[in-house]
Amino acid sequence: MGVVNVTPDSFSDAGRHFAPDAAVAHVLRLFDEGADIVDIGGESTRPGAKVGAIDRAVSAEEEKRRVLPVLTEVKKRRPECVLSVDTYKAAVAEAAMSAGAEIVNDVSGGLWDPEMRKTLANLNCGVVLMHTRGRPDEWKSLPKVADLVVAVKKELRERAESALAAGVKRDRIVLDPGFGFGKRLEENYPLLRRFAEFHELRFPLLAGVSRKSFVGRALRRNGNDAETENRQFGTLGAEVVLALKGAHLIRTHDVRACTDALKLADLAIN
Repeated sequence: MGVVNVTPDSFSDAGRHFAPDAAVAHVLRLFDEGADIVDIGGESTRPGAKVGAIDRAVSAEEEKRRVLPVLTEVKKRRPECVLSVDTYKAAVAEAAMSAGAEIVNDVSGGLWDPEMRKTLANLNCGVVLMHTRGRPDEWKSLPKVADLVVAVKKELRERAESALAAGVKRDRIVLDPGFGFGKRLEENYPLLRRFAEFHELRFPLLAGVSRKSFVGRALRRNGNDAETENRQFGTLGAEVVLALKGAHLIRTHDVRACTDALKLADLAIN
């Protein structure tokens, strides 16, 4: 799953693909590089961002203005391409499906918009439910958890059960433990090491570690974390580990590098 951020303030690319033409070109490039799915987002959920139902920085209308032209144009040029929309807003999810998206990737796991679960059930689309602790502007103040892997597993199960109860079909749900989302830097390494435990939830698993801060911390040199643009090789290491631990989908910015690395990982496990 490739990533395209149609935002002016993404942590990973600093707004490089904010213009619709640039975003469309990048989506098509990622498919050419081997992506099976491209995930398009119109609101940054970087640390400190104002998101959620209250006091959010980006309205549903603004988010639709950013992503819908990109979805529409990509589908016009390549109708066979599978597109995902990265949103926690029900109105954006509904509009994106009408524009040609087939998957909703909700970083809140259905928590930040009370209409989302019902909307997903009615849309009958693919659904990624991600785990996050709190909201981005609360992450620095969240208390420690004794065993984060156990807590994430419990809360992901609860979010999946809530989606099922709302009418989302089981075979349309994928779960994501949410690396970096409300987790301290050091708390991400147990998630990586013990990723196979999430198979106990009995859903397909998605993992997104691309360019994240905990990768930069692991690559620390001379007291400085690796900058975002210098995290590709560390990212690849984590992505191969996740594939070997059974991740079904890898969400990444660097599609060609990841695809090549996973081809070799596949040879090791198949």
